[in-house]
Amino acid sequence: MRWQGGRRGSIEDRRGLGGGAMAGGGIGVAILGLIGYFVFGIDPSTTQQVASQFGGAGSQEEGRVGTPEDQAGQFVAVIRQNVDEVWAAKLEGYERPNFVVYEQGTGTQCGYGQSAMGPFYCPADRAVYLDLSFWQQMETELGASGADFARAYVIAHEVGHHIQTLTGTSQQVREAQQRASGQAEANQYSVALELQADCYAGVWAANAAAASGGAVALEAGDLEEGLRTASAIGDDTMQRRQGGQVVPEGFTHGSSAQRMEWLRRGYQSGDPAVCDTFSAL
Repeated sequence: MRWQGGRRGSIEDRRGLGGGAMAGGGIGVAILGLIGYFVFGIDPSTTQQVASQFGGAGSQEEGRVGTPEDQAGQFVAVIRQNVDEVWAAKLEGYERPNFVVYEQGTGTQCGYGQSAMGPFYCPADRAVYLDLSFWQQMETELGASGADFARAYVIAHEVGHHIQTLTGTSQQVREAQQRASGQAEANQYSVALELQADCYAGVWAANAAAASGGAVALEAGDLEEGLRTASAIGDDTMQRRQGGQVVPEGFTHGSSAQRMEWLRRGYQSGDPAVCDTFSAL
């Protein structure tokens, strides 16, 4: 993937700063732990144990805002800028999300975030949170691709959740889940939300070169590396990795085949209008 010549957006760099678990509403510590469990195979109790070590309530010192000097930080800065440029053209009234890179743990308005969760989006502070050590974990522990586009796909997926917040889709899903007849039905809405974020990531990838004048662009084989990563983090693959049976009723993010399909659809069309993952519900 070509990206080194791309423009860089501002990100908040909290690496090297101490963190405390931020109290308050939103998702909360327990639910963030469940996100880690269902997506990345992390025991939810890990999140709560780490949070308690930081003394429960509190806040983390704000980090530096700007472009980090290391290559990994610069990569995030370039990709976030390019994703912003694509969505500014695709979505009227687009508002840039905040971007925070951290290590080990950090406070958010959605509860305490830690690296075991992988990248996540907090709607309460409209921020994407990334512990960059996840890239290595994604490759070595999850069997995902280590290619640049595979990493960019994950970033674009999280921005996809920001798009859903801006359009009201996330709120509609929460309301639908409250009306659901049971957990299995509620999970279907979660799957549709996640698959739409995958599709939005594909839309970004299709428009990256045009938005950047070619400075950020996919190259031969990049899409395949992204699809490999989508497959590696499918619910059925994750359930098998945990040594359990595949239970579709427990899916919250979609099967490997579904995640690959919606990433591909978004890329092939380049149009967010094709990302209606809810019509079949």
